[in-house]
Amino acid sequence: EVQLVESGGGLVQPGGSLRLSCAASGFTFINYAMSWVRQAPGKGLEWVSAISWNGATTYYAESMKGRFTISRDNAKNTLYLQMNSLKSEDTAVYYCAKDRSSTAQAYNMDYWGKGTLVTVSS
Repeated sequence: EVQLVESGGGLVQPGGSLRLSCAASGFTFINYAMSWVRQAPGKGLEWVSAISWNGATTYYAESMKGRFTISRDNAKNTLYLQMNSLKSEDTAVYYCAKDRSSTAQAYNMDYWGKGTLVTVSS
């Protein structure tokens, strides 16, 4: 059974940073690209970033470029999202997602975790 467990969310002031983690199990982590997606209050799901199976290729939604960094540790079956220069509009539930293939693409996910809430507010 695929399990994705996010952690690291919380309340942060505008301009601050947070690092999200996602512990993966139930599948061969190294074989798949991984993604982060988010859902702001009252809005639909928004793709944030994706990383290839070996971490060599990463993609970001335009509004996250230069502020967010996706990474992975295949030895630990863990996905990360470093978020800097956070804005109020980054407030959302952030979900870790397993992709359908090994190559990074937007909106190519087939499993999601339960999410972790990030609130950016002063």
